[in-house]
Amino acid sequence: MKTSANVLENELFKSVYEKTPDYVKNLNLMDFSNEGEFTFTLKKEHLYPYDAKKNPEGLNLKEWFANYAKEAKVSTAGIRGPQNILYPQDTRFPINLVGIVLATLAKALVAIEKYKGKEIVKVAGREVRYNSDLFLDAITRIQAANGIRTLVPQERKTIPIWLASFLAFKLDLLGGEYITSSHGISVKNATKDLNSQGSQYLPEESMEFVNKIQEIFDITEKEGFYEIKISAKNNPLIDEKVLANVDDGVDLYVEYLKSGVAQKINLDLIKNLNDKIIIENVGGSAYRTLNRVLNKLNIAEKFEWFNIEEDPFFHSIGKYDVTPKGEKAFYDYSVDATVISQKPDGKKFFPVLETLHYKDKLKSMPVNTAVLITDPDHDRLTITQTENISKISELEKAGIDYIQLNNDTILTVFTANQAFLMLMDFWAKQLKVQALWNNHPRFMIKTTASAISWDEWGKKNGVKIVNVPVGFKEIANIMKKVELQLKNSPDKDIIVDDVFGNSINLGTDPRLLFGGEESGGMIMGTEDLIESQNGRFAIAMREKSATEAIIVASALISKLQKEKISLSDYLVQIFEENNIIGRFDTRVDIAYYNESEPDINKLKEAKILGEAKRTQNDLFYLSMAMAVKQGKMTLENVKEVLNDAFKSLIFDNLISIKFVGDGTYLEFTDKYIEIRPSGTDAKTKAYGGGSDKGIIELFANVLGNYSGERTELHKKYIDDDFYNSTKDNAMKYYLKFVDKDANNEPFIIPDYKF
Repeated sequence: MKTSANVLENELFKSVYEKTPDYVKNLNLMDFSNEGEFTFTLKKEHLYPYDAKKNPEGLNLKEWFANYAKEAKVSTAGIRGPQNILYPQDTRFPINLVGIVLATLAKALVAIEKYKGKEIVKVAGREVRYNSDLFLDAITRIQAANGIRTLVPQERKTIPIWLASFLAFKLDLLGGEYITSSHGISVKNATKDLNSQGSQYLPEESMEFVNKIQEIFDITEKEGFYEIKISAKNNPLIDEKVLANVDDGVDLYVEYLKSGVAQKINLDLIKNLNDKIIIENVGGSAYRTLNRVLNKLNIAEKFEWFNIEEDPFFHSIGKYDVTPKGEKAFYDYSVDATVISQKPDGKKFFPVLETLHYKDKLKSMPVNTAVLITDPDHDRLTITQTENISKISELEKAGIDYIQLNNDTILTVFTANQAFLMLMDFWAKQLKVQALWNNHPRFMIKTTASAISWDEWGKKNGVKIVNVPVGFKEIANIMKKVELQLKNSPDKDIIVDDVFGNSINLGTDPRLLFGGEESGGMIMGTEDLIESQNGRFAIAMREKSATEAIIVASALISKLQKEKISLSDYLVQIFEENNIIGRFDTRVDIAYYNESEPDINKLKEAKILGEAKRTQNDLFYLSMAMAVKQGKMTLENVKEVLNDAFKSLIFDNLISIKFVGDGTYLEFTDKYIEIRPSGTDAKTKAYGGGSDKGIIELFANVLGNYSGERTELHKKYIDDDFYNSTKDNAMKYYLKFVDKDANNEPFIIPDYKF
């Protein structure tokens, strides 16, 4: 059994080992330690459940595939899930080596059919999660066996998701594969499929290769077997040289940054920092790339690092030996530093921040030290700053969270909603200082679940707002729609629809100021359109980047250092300058089971029960939103149902209820609440923003935790047939939004010069 010097990780290993049956431990389906060519034969027996006597070769792949296909239709960030960290061939888990092989082969076959006779080139990368190096090896060797050239980093080491995305666009590749589960728990993994734009696959793109897997299964069923070739590890189609020549792409990315957020005006500020900024490098894998970026920008000396060693257990961050209910068991809160939970006594706390040990690590640092926390694939950022304990009353009044470090110092913890409002405001002012602001109309793309303060700030500053469903691919989809109009009608106003059904006129030749979401991911546009090597143009990159956020945040922190004010002071200043009403925000994550449960049978059972609860909660609200949309209910009917179902809440000032692509948005005169089922797990997410923090927290908690049981009034207005067809009807509206004015220009494979 694998062991670890880390006691908690060792307990995880021990638990996984004990819960894994011998037949799984003894599987030897494909041996990637064999560096030569070999063949994996998929057998008919593999499609059906394991039975020691009747089907000892059973892998139950049909069941695995049914769940995989279901998630492909709705996933917001890759098809992800837990894996057996010790035995990656364990097909009982959603993410496993066999599944990675099948999905990679299917994507390769789809690409070969679409681009017959063309040289297909993709990029592949990974972060530091368990088995990521194995999965990267499998992906590259299967693609090579099918004639696809794959660009990988030097020695196939880690790179961030945004760099893989950037390279896919910049080098005009057919796309890429990236292995990550973002800020999810350690035992989770996933493949994020990148298309030729560097954007994550939309559901229709995922379904192409899902259908190809079904074809492979059909052949296996008919013929009894299907042979899958794996190339040698040193196959020349697995190419480390191209990226080595551009320092894994860092040289190209730095050039891009200098055209955007790393302009001289920001770099000069960072170079004049007095107190160093700390970068918390969760998982360790961001350091390898980000440190090179900072060095090439000549600002590396202004930063200190925590956790630069790569560790799939993420340095125990977010890990506990007790559940939120007080039960003795391994529990992982993920590595999202903004997660708030409750102890068994009901007291709120930041479980991830507690495990970062800042009470010790920051005790010798000066007050107002900023700590920028990034996740393993380096696409999200959390901003924190130490302040004097005397600031507590001001922070509470402003709705800013904090934790106490000692008798004198607290750590202010900004939500992404708060942090990104500061960054967009600061960057807008930097553009104005350079006399660039008026050269183009400015717009923002944001998810509906993000702060309404962003909408208010945008209106005050003449920035048009395009709201989209949750997921960065949705933000990228709007970018591509704008680019198509820029290309075809450069002298005309650009008009796009948001997910609320509004047509937004962005003006002539607009530029993206900001694209982002409340979960901590953001991007900023450039003044000049970004050009790929073969002449494609973009207004911004397709993936969120913590590096961009770090550059802008560091410049802002330097400016505030000189003015001797804190980030929290600056946030309040923005609220006052822009007369922002919706200053407060909240997010409640309702998990219906313990994702870290090592017993896969218990995990599956708990997830199925949890998904049913998640869906019932979702349908209660979604069915009313769809009923209003289709004229079966009035808004007054909805208020009647809600006031009846939730006696402790008042819905009299509700002004609309809308389906927003992946959730239900309730708009009030003084707040919004969005109830959204997770696209990747048995969770409900409840978001809120408004003028009273206590009120939005109450609404989000009550509505998010509701069982979804239909009341008599609900049944009065919505019959069973309409209720049961709600999801399908909603999907039609979502696809109509995605497809309207879509940029479906076919990708043309260039003649590569590398």
